[in-house]
Amino acid sequence: MNWSDKRQVKVAILDLYEGVPNQGMRCIREIIKEWSETSNLEIHSREFDIRLKNELPDTSWDIYISSGGPGDPLLTRFDDWDINWCNWLDEMERWNNNPDTTQKKFVFFICHSFQLACRYFNAGLVCKRKSEAFGVFPVHMLEGGETEPVFEGLKDPFYAVDSRKHQVIQPNHDLLNEMGAKILCIEKSRPHVPYERALMGIRFNEYMIGTQFHPEADAPGMSMYLQTEEKRKTVIESHGIEKLNSMLEHLNDPDKIMWTHAHILPNFLNQAAEQLQPVLV
Repeated sequence: MNWSDKRQVKVAILDLYEGVPNQGMRCIREIIKEWSETSNLEIHSREFDIRLKNELPDTSWDIYISSGGPGDPLLTRFDDWDINWCNWLDEMERWNNNPDTTQKKFVFFICHSFQLACRYFNAGLVCKRKSEAFGVFPVHMLEGGETEPVFEGLKDPFYAVDSRKHQVIQPNHDLLNEMGAKILCIEKSRPHVPYERALMGIRFNEYMIGTQFHPEADAPGMSMYLQTEEKRKTVIESHGIEKLNSMLEHLNDPDKIMWTHAHILPNFLNQAAEQLQPVLV
């Protein structure tokens, strides 16, 4: 049976940007559009405004991508949208754990959503960084990442866009092992500073995976963002002109963020679609 015999694949995009201008949503849209054109699948996607409209997808969707976003993941746990997002995740878990449901739900968490998921699963300590991480950085694989299908085709280290004021450290290894979770990758080693390396990717279970970095980021969007007057000034004041020039140089290297952009989310979408059961028509 080929994919022409299969039902429509439905992708829900959970927008956590709270109306803040960003490149993340554009990149997610474009990845899904390109995937739909190359996969020969009938794809239907819809965006849900989580924080401004308190919209959440129901269980009729096959694949869910929960975006990055601004703010402190520790301060919103009593906000309506945060409570509802956690209830949605709980519903996804209960659906997948029900042996009577044959069509499982596949979820990818990006950056802010990754922090929320780590808080929900108690995967580690979610805390504020000493200083904001912003730029293109190497990400180092652990053993779990080397065998992770969503990371297929990546090098070690691979490069990704990192933009965050918070982090997840001190993994709860016993709980993660009990869950069947795997830590996939960590941030670059910084032997000159006494800080723990943050967790940059976790497979929480068979159907849920997330990254602290932005796998959707592309070079054109990041370049435009870095060259806006406000961000250019912020980067130069915080990190110096050499850091800005280094970031721009990394963006032009096809083996860096464009390689990551071309692999992680497309791999996730392919893996999810392959596991969706065919429906006779």
